[in-house]
Amino acid sequence: MTNNKKLYERLREERGQIAQRLEQLKVSAQEAGETREGSPFGKREEEASEAFELEKRLALEEKLNTTLAKIDHALEKWQAGTYGLCDSCGQPIEQDRLEALPQASLCLSCKARQAKNVSGTR
Repeated sequence: MTNNKKLYERLREERGQIAQRLEQLKVSAQEAGETREGSPFGKREEEASEAFELEKRLALEEKLNTTLAKIDHALEKWQAGTYGLCDSCGQPIEQDRLEALPQASLCLSCKARQAKNVSGTR
């Protein structure tokens, strides 16, 4: 169980780092909106560049928010005393998997079954 305490600390640390990164993204987006200068190549190129940067930022924000939600779920499971148990089958999640991905909520068998179901529906 002491190993899970280390994982709990890692989750809390990662959560803080991700929350800080999200805040930095919001601040930089606001600053970019305020300090925009004209492009020497015309308005179309400037708009295309802005749209590309916006798409990149939104994709990164979405990924960070998804990771943050998974970490929050793992922390909630810790508080409830169910950390390390698979959300699907209730069996313990492999320790190696938790060390690689502390926010994992499914054991390898259930994760593989989920991946198979997702790829089978395409």
